[in-house]
Amino acid sequence: MIRWLQQEDGEGRFQSRFFRNDEHGEEMIVYANSGRPGFMECAEKAVEAFNSLSEPAIREICRKLISCAREEGGFEPPATDNPLAILNDCWFMALYVDMKSKEDEPAYAVEGEGEWGENIGFVVSGGRVVYVGADYLAHMANPE
Repeated sequence: MIRWLQQEDGEGRFQSRFFRNDEHGEEMIVYANSGRPGFMECAEKAVEAFNSLSEPAIREICRKLISCAREEGGFEPPATDNPLAILNDCWFMALYVDMKSKEDEPAYAVEGEGEWGENIGFVVSGGRVVYVGADYLAHMANPE
């Protein structure tokens, strides 16, 4: 699933099943702490969980992205009943693995940017959306 570019540095690429990058493509970067034992297994587990996010979790992320766009960026997304439409106004580039060992529940932070000019991201742990906003890396439980 992950194509390791610099395995010794814990950097690879993978295909996102749902979220898109700045070129509307599927490829994203994954970063894992290569100093931790089993970092490759952790990364695979995190990417699999990311690509298996439930529809309710994705909708929750999108609703919170809309709030962030309005509150933090002063950006008013086009009016629609579909919260997924916000994904036309933001993109995601990297997934940071947030696990100490391969036995941990999948946890990760995803980094992106919005049309409103702000970095934006979200943190998911054990399938639950923990945080959505500009300060996503500060909400990781196990930063690298």
